[in-house]
Amino acid sequence: MRTECNAALFDFVAIGRREVVADFDGGSITSDAGGLLLGQADRALGLVERFAGCFEDYRDPDLIEHTVRTLVGQRVFGLALGYEDLNDHDALRHDPLMAVLAGKLKAKRKDCAPVAGKSTLNRLELSTAVAAPYHKIAHDPAAIEGLFVELFLNSFAQAPQEIILDLDATDDPLHGQQEGRFFHGHYDCYCYLPLYIFCGTQLLAAKLRPSNIDGAAGALEEVARIVGRLRALCCGPIRALPVTR
Repeated sequence: MRTECNAALFDFVAIGRREVVADFDGGSITSDAGGLLLGQADRALGLVERFAGCFEDYRDPDLIEHTVRTLVGQRVFGLALGYEDLNDHDALRHDPLMAVLAGKLKAKRKDCAPVAGKSTLNRLELSTAVAAPYHKIAHDPAAIEGLFVELFLNSFAQAPQEIILDLDATDDPLHGQQEGRFFHGHYDCYCYLPLYIFCGTQLLAAKLRPSNIDGAAGALEEVARIVGRLRALCCGPIRALPVTR
């Protein structure tokens, strides 16, 4: 988060003839410099660029301040740094680190920051598969789902002969009146019940689901989709061993 600096000087007790002064005019300072390592990792993986390629932007190019790639990258990096809420970005948009990660140190317009605030990011998150007058950024759900599988395969020098898929259903507690909110007796709270599919430490799928369903609901369809995609990309048979727990 961007640090607000106080430019005033503080005088302390002198030592002999030497003055002791605290000076806080360091300028714009960030407390998330570790995000630079995330930027380096992204440049190696091309994650943000490939994720942004799953979106279509129907906005007027002459009126755009923040590109889809900048918006996607800002949200991904923000989540990785622990900023889950869009409200955080009203301050983060002035953080020099976010500007560096976006590759955009200055805004085109005087009334804008280098990266977006919560309202602009909210329009990205509310995008639909088909563009609409008030939602001019559209996304391709199949391309986003397939990207996880492609990134998984890209981590290997050659396609693995065997993989083990680990399916997990876990609680995502809710603290408001969110749509699809139900009480789950096992977890003893109102929650969602997302489905995750891993191979080792790598995520291949994440499905947000209400909690009034069986924990295995939709698992077969997701495994079939992932295995089909793996076979198509590898051009050969892959023996997948799904393991649930």
